[in-house]
Amino acid sequence: MNRLPCSCRNQPVTERSVGGPQRLQKLIAAAGICSRRQAEVLIESGRVLLNGQVASLGEQADPRHDTILVDGRPLRPTETPCYLLMHKPVGVVTTLRDPGGRPVVTDLLRDVPARVYPVGRLDLTTSGLLLLTNDGELANRLAHPSHEVDKTYLVRVRGVLTPEAIRSLEQGVRLDDGITAPAKVSRVRSSGTHAWFELTIHEGRNRQVRRMCEALGLPVSRLMRIRYAFLSLDELPPGHYRHLTAAEVDRLKRL
Repeated sequence: MNRLPCSCRNQPVTERSVGGPQRLQKLIAAAGICSRRQAEVLIESGRVLLNGQVASLGEQADPRHDTILVDGRPLRPTETPCYLLMHKPVGVVTTLRDPGGRPVVTDLLRDVPARVYPVGRLDLTTSGLLLLTNDGELANRLAHPSHEVDKTYLVRVRGVLTPEAIRSLEQGVRLDDGITAPAKVSRVRSSGTHAWFELTIHEGRNRQVRRMCEALGLPVSRLMRIRYAFLSLDELPPGHYRHLTAAEVDRLKRL
């Protein structure tokens, strides 16, 4: 598969981690273990050791020189921040490894020395916009339901998208794990025995879009995530990726 190198399109973020001691909760969050607030709880409950001693809230450390253990596991040194936007193809798994030997999203990356992780998931048969980063704090914030980050999908279903079905999607669909939050339906059109539309949600339940449509008797035959907050795929082909710009990262952090 032909893939774009990391330098494609816009200029990437070149910011490096600030050297020297930093607050423990910030280091733990940056390592992707949990949010900064949750890291404070870990420290207060005595689950963090700094150089063999139980750490206190407010203490600072430098992971290049200090030994930090969280629940007995060493904290990895903070890497240079890396933020990627990928067009995930169908047939690729949104994990770092797959027991079945299927291709995973990180197989598509070239010349990326940082160990990055997907923000959220797209299932095997769903394509589209996927963020990957080693900024654990930002990833946790984006994934948290309280931030209500909009995600827009291009959906093709078998059947007719009636006004009643649109109203159900926009008011909330009852699933086995509760009623979904109100969604937004736009750009509806018909094509033979199928209907196309864009669906915007801000929840992140497992297979949510497919389950919402199936609950209304509309099996999904194609699904692509085309926008994440203000970010879009534009002309990025499947299997390709690019670095986010510093301005885009800044804007994500302000969501």
